[in-house]
Amino acid sequence: MVERIENENAQGARRGGVVRRLLRGLFRLAWRAALTLAIALVALTLVAKAVTPVSTLMIGRWATLQPVNRTVVPLEAISPHVPRMVIASEDARFCRHAGVDFDELFKVIEAGAPRGASTLAMQTAKNVFLWRERSYVRKAIEIPLALWIDLVWGKRRVIEVYLNVAELGEGIFGVEAAAQAHFGKSAADLTRREAALLATALPNPKARDAGAPGSGHRRLAENLMGRESGSGEIFGCLERGS
Repeated sequence: MVERIENENAQGARRGGVVRRLLRGLFRLAWRAALTLAIALVALTLVAKAVTPVSTLMIGRWATLQPVNRTVVPLEAISPHVPRMVIASEDARFCRHAGVDFDELFKVIEAGAPRGASTLAMQTAKNVFLWRERSYVRKAIEIPLALWIDLVWGKRRVIEVYLNVAELGEGIFGVEAAAQAHFGKSAADLTRREAALLATALPNPKARDAGAPGSGHRRLAENLMGRESGSGEIFGCLERGS
């Protein structure tokens, strides 16, 4: 009896040792994978500071042989109405926060809302570096990444990249391609109303056609123009040197 108990204890100890070694191995693997991912993302953000990247959605379309319509343009070649309307619509505190609006984020968390508080830096980080499906894992990567690109790129570069990768129609990415597709003109020549129509299409670009807006879409654009004109000094970071 004593010998059997000792054998069982020895087997239990061996199993426990195997489990501990397995857990240590998995921890080391996860740590190395996280470190590799972090290094890769930092490297990609540094490259993207100088070279306008594509989005993961564009890569997905190319991988499935779907067309992508995009023309990269600098912020200077985009009508100033566009970034103003996008900021007023998507992230009114863009010039005030450091990439993440924690006040709004905490409000959303407390309210238990499934979505919201996603800043332009967070959307840019998601569009360029991450996947579309919402998850806690993606958000856990997205938040520090948004803080990082806001610090390293600066506000003008964040909005410039965003305006060159945002989806604005089926297979249409960036405001230059959208301006040509919807209005037959360059992004530099977009009017205030056209900029508002594009900005209000962003939450649902496949259902809202900026070039042929429905009555609801037109009302959203009119409301946005009213908000933008009464927004005060929320666009100061768009100035050169910011």
